[in-house]
Amino acid sequence: MKIALLSDCYLPRLGGIEVQVHDLAGRLMGRGHEVVVFTATPGSRGERGGFLDEVDGVTVHRLALRLPFELPVNPLAPGLLRERLIGGGFDVAHVHMGVVSPFAVDCTRVTTDLGLPTAMTWHCMIGRLEPAIRAAGYVRGWADLGVAMNAVSAVAAEPLQRMVGAGSVVNVLSNGIDVDRWAMPGGQASVREPGDGLRVVTAMRLASRKRPIPLLRIMARVRALVPADIGISVEIFGDGPDRGRLGRFIAAHDLAGWVALPGRVTREELREKYAASDVFVAPAPLESFGIAALEARTVGLPVVGRRGSGVQEFVTDGLNGYLAASDGAMADCLARLATDNGLLASMTAYNRGTPPEQSWDRVLDRAEAEYRRAVALAAEGPASGSARGNGS
Repeated sequence: MKIALLSDCYLPRLGGIEVQVHDLAGRLMGRGHEVVVFTATPGSRGERGGFLDEVDGVTVHRLALRLPFELPVNPLAPGLLRERLIGGGFDVAHVHMGVVSPFAVDCTRVTTDLGLPTAMTWHCMIGRLEPAIRAAGYVRGWADLGVAMNAVSAVAAEPLQRMVGAGSVVNVLSNGIDVDRWAMPGGQASVREPGDGLRVVTAMRLASRKRPIPLLRIMARVRALVPADIGISVEIFGDGPDRGRLGRFIAAHDLAGWVALPGRVTREELREKYAASDVFVAPAPLESFGIAALEARTVGLPVVGRRGSGVQEFVTDGLNGYLAASDGAMADCLARLATDNGLLASMTAYNRGTPPEQSWDRVLDRAEAEYRRAVALAAEGPASGSARGNGS
């Protein structure tokens, strides 16, 4: 198939959607598909205005405007996008949606108007925006036009299913991970010995939505719960607009001796950091999936996350991590792992010995199924009241 991947954000920007769409493009090409990316993100040297770029062998159309902070927004893109889609001979379009994705919205209007079979993946938790999005009506309208709707987790899919109604199906198309790349051979993995402190790690964008400040409060609570002779260290990898706030909070609350902000590191470095740690913490309840948490879980770390978040796609409460209902409960779970070496060891052994289900081979099978579903839905034409199957 010739597949158009359409996303507001793409490399060189770094984030969950950007990296996943990049990896999906490469993996689809590895299966023999022809893949082209359309994005409103400028290139590494500011390329925009329809510039044809190439990233790791994938052609990228940079439909970006010159805007402050290189914002991936371009209300002028639909005309050029239409021309290039018509001339490209595409079999299917795959739109990637975030919480605010004006370019992806415009892309969907163009693809549906052209009659191009369209799959749409939602990478976000709609949360309190559900009433507004429902009132706008475009999600239900797209589904009625035959867009094959899916989301990266079951919890992210639930509100979409409510919006599209019983006449359409919202499937789960999770993010993928290279299990062989992230799994740590037993001989290289760090083992916590009796008397060792608890090494806590996380990786996130340092922005309020990811809740880095509440994480510091959680860890201060853990320190108060755990006996003083058990050491605790925390490393928060990543960067973002809240970095200064975190630094000030650490200084004001005397956390500098055991909380570190190393900044952004490469995937290879992050894998090594995970392997030298004991537990990963994911404090955001509105996490639609949690790719960093999945990477840590694949290395072997127990994950402590929030119940009702996308982390529950690969964490079973009490088996290979914890799903907590509140910040206080998260602190209790982390304190339990700090004081119970046997429990920590059993969760770690499970994760090291049981690969996650979100391997790229499985994800690509589901993506191809969604593309076939999009083609079938487009052939059916607009919904006439009959239920649409899930195509899986």
